[in-house]
Amino acid sequence: MDEGRGIGFQNAVPWHIPEDLKHFARLTTGQTVLMGRHTYESLPERYRPLPHRRNVVASRSLTQPPHPDVELCDSAEQFVLATRAGAGSDVGGKLWVIGGAEIYQATLPQWDQVQLTLVRGTHAADAYFPPFEEFFELKEEVDRGDYAFRRYSRRLAA
Repeated sequence: MDEGRGIGFQNAVPWHIPEDLKHFARLTTGQTVLMGRHTYESLPERYRPLPHRRNVVASRSLTQPPHPDVELCDSAEQFVLATRAGAGSDVGGKLWVIGGAEIYQATLPQWDQVQLTLVRGTHAADAYFPPFEEFFELKEEVDRGDYAFRRYSRRLAA
């Protein structure tokens, strides 16, 4: 997200940071990624579905998966809850919620951590990352000048 919480504009990421894309791949390869239909459709065609990951698309409108290697669910929140309860645990690894704004908002109460790239400045945006800082604390930051990789963990209840 940028400093104004922007994450997207006209169904695309408002910046291009190759190191951010590599960081994302390092984190999510071999894992499950959950995204909304618009996020899936915004991926470059050659990366749909994201390779070497279990791709799950949350959609209320799709009746068929957009690709044979994509799973559909009708509720991102229910998918996260079912995964936390052990459904689909045979896949192994972590579940990464990768957008968009509605999916982030719906699943935020179930997150254990937040990994994000903070892009300095503000950009034209029509999609925004939800406020989360009240429930999480910054644990690690790697500053790269124009952007920083940040890792937050959920605060323990008092």
